[in-house]
Amino acid sequence: MVGLLVRAPWSTLAGQLFSASVGQALTLSLVCASLATVLCLLLGVPLAWLLARGELPGRGVLRALVTVPLVLPPVVGGVALLLVLGRRGLIGQYLHEWFGISLPFTTTGVVVAEAFVAMPFLVIAVEGALRAADPRFEEAAATLGASRWLTFRRVTLPSIAPGVVAGTVLCWARALGEFGATITFAGNFPGKTTTMPLAVYLALETDPGAAIVLSLVLLVVSVVVLVSLRDRWISGIT
Repeated sequence: MVGLLVRAPWSTLAGQLFSASVGQALTLSLVCASLATVLCLLLGVPLAWLLARGELPGRGVLRALVTVPLVLPPVVGGVALLLVLGRRGLIGQYLHEWFGISLPFTTTGVVVAEAFVAMPFLVIAVEGALRAADPRFEEAAATLGASRWLTFRRVTLPSIAPGVVAGTVLCWARALGEFGATITFAGNFPGKTTTMPLAVYLALETDPGAAIVLSLVLLVVSVVVLVSLRDRWISGIT
């Protein structure tokens, strides 16, 4: 942090921050991270409920598979995505042949790569909130005739809302800073797949000042996320 602040080009910071290249990378990063977070919410919340409340055999194995991206090197995750969703991948070949869909080296590929890496943060947070929630309220709603969907929407979801919010913010921040899986699966094409972390990598070779500016933006986002979620973590622990 000190190194970035000391070496930051403060005199030209505003100009570089609003330059076309930085603005393009920032816009693409925000859009892709937001779309990846929405995808993670659609898939992660039901998955977290299944891990916390379901009676599925082998839940431990499923939980381990869900959390693998936390410890898996992102580059390896990108290679795995290529092997599965690439044009010759296990699933990608059929997507390409039947529907003409090709995910690698596209903006959609960026979203998929970011969602793959970031979803465990959401699932873990929501699963923890579900395990901490008192199931007696849900049982009371069921005895009063509420359906499972109504109980989840009106009782369960409000009670775990803080965990969902915390997981969503962490997921978005992780997606925003994703590099390894993105460059491996989606490549580095300006205006198409070059997000802020990739722009930092490119700028280090040609424009170190722009690299520092982009790094400062990512640093500010990280600090804001950590500070905003600190009280939630403390309250959850206590």
